[in-house]
Amino acid sequence: MNLFQLLYSDYKKYKKYGGNFVSILFFTQGFWAIFQYRIANFVYQLKIPVLKQLFQVVCLIWQKIIEILTGISIPSSAKIGHSFYIGHFGGIIINAKAVVGNNCNVSQGVTIGVSGLNENRGVPKIGNNVYLGANSVVAGNICIGDDVLVSACSLVIKDVESSSIVSGVPAVKISSKGSKEYI
Repeated sequence: MNLFQLLYSDYKKYKKYGGNFVSILFFTQGFWAIFQYRIANFVYQLKIPVLKQLFQVVCLIWQKIIEILTGISIPSSAKIGHSFYIGHFGGIIINAKAVVGNNCNVSQGVTIGVSGLNENRGVPKIGNNVYLGANSVVAGNICIGDDVLVSACSLVIKDVESSSIVSGVPAVKISSKGSKEYI
């Protein structure tokens, strides 16, 4: 997908949850953060070195402003699929090496970060149609399958198979219903 298709898919996802154009564009902090990320990620992938460096400085300053205003940190080097939705702003940290699939929802207080020792040290790879509940932490060199729901206040430090619901500290599988009704 190109930049405009990605932005439009994100906008449609926000519209699905009841927003209109004005409220999404001017009053939805999660959309501000993903909009800034999409532009910065486009610049990050530019092949023209001088132009890339110039625009990256501007995007870095813009990212810092968005972080201060929203409490959402999404580095330009993260890989996030289309239709990304941040339900509530504040306290959201996504590692620069994180990989997040298509059609995912993230709630407030979520961390997608680095953890582990030696060969287990790394950043998560998150599948498609994943819902990360409020204040959940997904950390380490792990894979989260497709259609997974991580419940609120959970700590995920091990792989999660597709179509699972996990909960707890550390998170354990509690159901095979998946995230279908939450996305």
